[in-house]
Amino acid sequence: MWSDDDIFIKMDIIFDHSTGMDGCSLGHGNCRASYHGVHRSRQSNLVNKQTLLQQADIRIEVINLGRMSYVQALAEQRRRQQEVIADRQSTTPRMDLLVVEHDPPVITISNRPGARDHLLATDEQLRDRGVEIQATDRGGDITWHGPGQIVMYPILDLNRLGLRLHCYLRWLEDVVIKTLSHYGIEGHRDPDATGVWVGDPARKICAFGVRVSRWVTMHGLALNVNPDLSFFNLIVPCGLVDRGVTSINAELGGAGPTFDEVLDILQSQFREALSATIQERC
Repeated sequence: MWSDDDIFIKMDIIFDHSTGMDGCSLGHGNCRASYHGVHRSRQSNLVNKQTLLQQADIRIEVINLGRMSYVQALAEQRRRQQEVIADRQSTTPRMDLLVVEHDPPVITISNRPGARDHLLATDEQLRDRGVEIQATDRGGDITWHGPGQIVMYPILDLNRLGLRLHCYLRWLEDVVIKTLSHYGIEGHRDPDATGVWVGDPARKICAFGVRVSRWVTMHGLALNVNPDLSFFNLIVPCGLVDRGVTSINAELGGAGPTFDEVLDILQSQFREALSATIQERC
């Protein structure tokens, strides 16, 4: 069993300004979960907000940002993280789940030593493909985000949910693995590399990178639904040499579900995982 200290080595997490876990009681009685579908506009930056979960003393909202640049979404994450921290003393504190499809495409590079060496593309190649380069404060190495990839940024108070870091990462992975199983795809973990993988040899289908401030999370996961996988040739994905990248569409022979269909299932799995966590602390 790993300790939380191990997570900084094994998992892609950046942690800052800890205030400690207080293991608060969430209560288990009279739990009433509600779920409402989200209408999204993939061609605009229209923000759609709905209640994902209202249960016990916790309210979680899903905010669909549609298609949005990485810089804009990062600013939105930071703003909402500070709001969640400030709101934690209220009787029904709010937490958020941001959903976005990054456009224009972007390669994000962390502060990890050597991460920039895993950028293979020249400036000309990046210009030709319309790809931005942005620094990021998440854990991990280097990755690509763009159309056809669902990005989820949970802004969650781990204290309020009673989750420790190791449990939180396992929890996120389970949400993705259950989503994939809905389409007959068997996802699995790799003890030596963060993410959800499929097949043998293993191909990464979902990447993770998290930042935690005062036990409130930001950044999160990127699930490949039907992106142009050739973009990953511009980098060494996650800094892992000789590791492939795949998508739901590729695994299903080009006959995969739509972006919105996968998003509905992913949000449903996320809601169920949150509901179970609130009822029985991890």
